[in-house]
Amino acid sequence: MTARSETRGRPRNRWSAIVWGGAAALLALPLMAMRFTREVVWTGSDFVVMGALLAIACGAYELAARASGSFAYRAGAAVAIVAALLTVWVNLAVGMIGGEDNPFNLVFLGVIALALGGAAVARFRAAGMVRAMAAAAAAQFLAGAAGLSADLRGGILSAGFALLWLLSAWLFRKAERSERVPGK
Repeated sequence: MTARSETRGRPRNRWSAIVWGGAAALLALPLMAMRFTREVVWTGSDFVVMGALLAIACGAYELAARASGSFAYRAGAAVAIVAALLTVWVNLAVGMIGGEDNPFNLVFLGVIALALGGAAVARFRAAGMVRAMAAAAAAQFLAGAAGLSADLRGGILSAGFALLWLLSAWLFRKAERSERVPGK
């Protein structure tokens, strides 16, 4: 019996090193920028918070990669995770609608909770993930539309995030269809 790098019968995810390495490089960017410009000023707590967000995102991707060997499923999960990560990051840094201290921005955490809750109810199966990500896209769009009168830029930005959730839903739809095809 040859030693293979497998996790519960599935081949090891080739993208893991790239995902974790990319997260480490992303976290190193502000540190490097602070050496060359005074416009980037991060504190130790900024690095801790961003490090925690990136670790959660990378860990979520690892779990998603174990859930399915389908490239479309993994890509759908990656896009959803990026959408959630960017939503949290933007709201912590500058706020999606108005400033970061605007209580309206808490609505966008509800979008992430909707996506996670829908995914859990669907037991992370592709067919249910389609509906969960589509619901998150609709909620994201509606939240942005509700904030348009307060912040036009933020409302438009929110619509862009809704497109990420829709892309994720489309990728999960592809994964679902490939699961139904015999021999795939």
